[in-house]
Amino acid sequence: MGFFPRTGSTAASAPRAATQSAGGGTLIVSPEQLEEALRSGNISAAGEAVTPERALRVAAVYGCVRLRCTGPATLPLDIKRRVDERTRADASDHFAYRLFRRRPNQWQKPHQFKRMMQAHVLLRGNAYALKVPGVRGTQALIPLHPGRVQTKQLDDLSIVHDWTRKDGKKIRLRQEEVFHLFGLTLDGITGVTPITYARETIGTSLAMGQYAGKVLGRGARVSGSLQTDNQLSETAYDRLKESTEEFRAGGDREGDFMILEEGLKYERISLSLADLEWIDAQKLSWAEIAMFYGVPPHMLGMTEKSTSWGTGIEEQRQGFLDFTAEDDFTMWEEGINADLIAEPDVYARFNRRAFVRGNIKARWAAYVNALQWGVYSPNKVLELEDENPREGGDIFYPPPNTAGDASAQSKDDDDEDDAAANRQR
Repeated sequence: MGFFPRTGSTAASAPRAATQSAGGGTLIVSPEQLEEALRSGNISAAGEAVTPERALRVAAVYGCVRLRCTGPATLPLDIKRRVDERTRADASDHFAYRLFRRRPNQWQKPHQFKRMMQAHVLLRGNAYALKVPGVRGTQALIPLHPGRVQTKQLDDLSIVHDWTRKDGKKIRLRQEEVFHLFGLTLDGITGVTPITYARETIGTSLAMGQYAGKVLGRGARVSGSLQTDNQLSETAYDRLKESTEEFRAGGDREGDFMILEEGLKYERISLSLADLEWIDAQKLSWAEIAMFYGVPPHMLGMTEKSTSWGTGIEEQRQGFLDFTAEDDFTMWEEGINADLIAEPDVYARFNRRAFVRGNIKARWAAYVNALQWGVYSPNKVLELEDENPREGGDIFYPPPNTAGDASAQSKDDDDEDDAAANRQR
């Protein structure tokens, strides 16, 4: 396959790809043909090119990616320091704290950066960011498009990333120069994306969506034929065409009668509801896509075959947090600890308590239990609620179980002795 620029008169139009007479292959003569050739390996059996951008046109794919990106993007990412075996403190002076709580680079906010990197993992299998060195550590993370990065493992087992710039120049980056995130992997150095293995399902959904649009766009509810043994005059034909178009447009004429002339007979051939039930098959492909991404179908609005009440939904939500969101959090935490933080006593951790920020009842029920059992002090609760401490609020209430209290145990023994004396009398 050769790449030739268009010159002369060919620049005014987009010629079609031509087959070479010698040597075979395809001659690429336009950017559109180059894009088509590069995407040809992603063609599904349904005839649809399934790329990350086109896959997002499927509502189920977009919904799954959006939901999977929400957790890492919205939960606070804390940078902690181990003071001793039992004490932890916020490492707000660490450069990683500034990157993930203030600004990862000059043009992105932490929420935008984390959401974009997570989307790259879900749609392309890998997410890359160039680490810009500074005096006190990495001073910025510059995102690299995964389609322009090729990860390799050399003979000495070291990892390198070959990055192709927009001008076509290739730059080799060492492993320590890149912040690399990936989830499921088959070779240990790069990740795979659900789109790779869900290509047929996504391609089928794309094809069904296009076909449904064409059917409905052509007026599936009009659907009839006009027959006559006579030849229509030009005037009658024009009138018939005009009235037919009015009926196809709907509006006030919807459900009205059509006046036929010149012996025309109407024969209904519209699609029945049974004929249109094939559209429901698209829900099956959506359920399969949800399975690929580990998202409960009810979170995509598919509640026909599952309960939408009470503990059923709550259990499914908890399953999503335990088996899907937790996997994403672990990927981020281990990636930051391995690629960005060199100090052994500093680590990154998502604040999972933030999941109940919007549920004030659940949040305060947890606080009450923590206060009752002496886990939190009142000032600790105020701190978690971003409120100022109060005087005398650093006390810890004793738990209701006082079995280990010596004075309480002595009182219990005295009560037993008094009871025994009364029985002897």
